[in-house]
Amino acid sequence: MISADFARRFVDQWVADWNAHDLDALLAHYTDGVVFSSPLAERFLPGSEGVAHGKDALRVYWTAGLAAVPDLRFEVLEHYVGTSTIVIRYRNQSGGVVCEVLEFDGELVSRGHGTYLPN
Repeated sequence: MISADFARRFVDQWVADWNAHDLDALLAHYTDGVVFSSPLAERFLPGSEGVAHGKDALRVYWTAGLAAVPDLRFEVLEHYVGTSTIVIRYRNQSGGVVCEVLEFDGELVSRGHGTYLPN
């Protein structure tokens, strides 16, 4: 069960790691076998169908993403807590609002989903 305190600490550290562009710190929150899906992943992981399998693939995806968007910055608008899930709703550097759905195995993310408003 995810507590409100754990969720607040996680979200605060998650956004700080993203805004610092500190991939090692960010990836420390994820299991080695994490599965992460995002409509943007296909652009940086050709042939992946938008899914990064494992921490190494996630590193490749996020490294390429940060290189493509060097001014990347997130502002957390709110977060939601489930039994084993945290949803982070945030605004990115271009004003887009995104929700990240993170499923936990203990204190680490085992599955994640980047979700965007349809165009």
